[in-house]
Amino acid sequence: MSAHRPATRVVSLVPSITEALAGVRPEALVGATDWCTHPADLESFGVTRVRGTKNPDLAAVRALRPDVVVANREENRKLDVERLRAAGVRVWVSRIESVPEAVAAYDELFDDVLGWPRPAWLEEARRRWTGPVPEPTRRVVVPIWRDPWMVVGSRTFTTDLLARLGLANLYADHADRYPHLALETLDSAGADLALLPDEPYVFTPDDGPEAFTRTPTRLVSGRLITWYGPSLAEPQLVDLN
Repeated sequence: MSAHRPATRVVSLVPSITEALAGVRPEALVGATDWCTHPADLESFGVTRVRGTKNPDLAAVRALRPDVVVANREENRKLDVERLRAAGVRVWVSRIESVPEAVAAYDELFDDVLGWPRPAWLEEARRRWTGPVPEPTRRVVVPIWRDPWMVVGSRTFTTDLLARLGLANLYADHADRYPHLALETLDSAGADLALLPDEPYVFTPDDGPEAFTRTPTRLVSGRLITWYGPSLAEPQLVDLN
């Protein structure tokens, strides 16, 4: 498939990218995972659910006869990609660990893989978030799970996005991308703020903030800080700082 033959049947195994595709050609999106929650009315477009990002129903994906399946190295398993390719299914895989990588991946996806027009939000995201990284104004920790506690670490889209918002992730240089740490370690790390997203763990006013006795907390949308897609152009994003 190329820009001269636009893709007409696409399966997305990546929630962020599902939202981006649905905003351009919803009629071409034939399959998505159970975790693809935006837009909320995917079924009204005739989208078939193909289970989760880590356990997709490969038979269901093949049955949809996609021109291309969209995947991501972090979101999806290499084994599933290999099995689809072995069955003759074309799979495009992105690697996204920063905002510039996300923008470049979408350029390739829309221009070379799908042959679709680029959405307006993509140029807005490029303008806003791919320039020089500013000096940080606050230090943060970003738990994404509890019992055991897990935080955002190095080489992640979230860490890079927060840096571009002026928020320095205290674990940006950790050896692991998502390190497991004791709560006491997190609470005494010296962060100005602990950002508690609503995914993948659903932190709520009654579940999360009470665990931190030294560090101020703030509940945030997981979509705003972990999804690479139309949320990059939403005004609420700058309110995180």
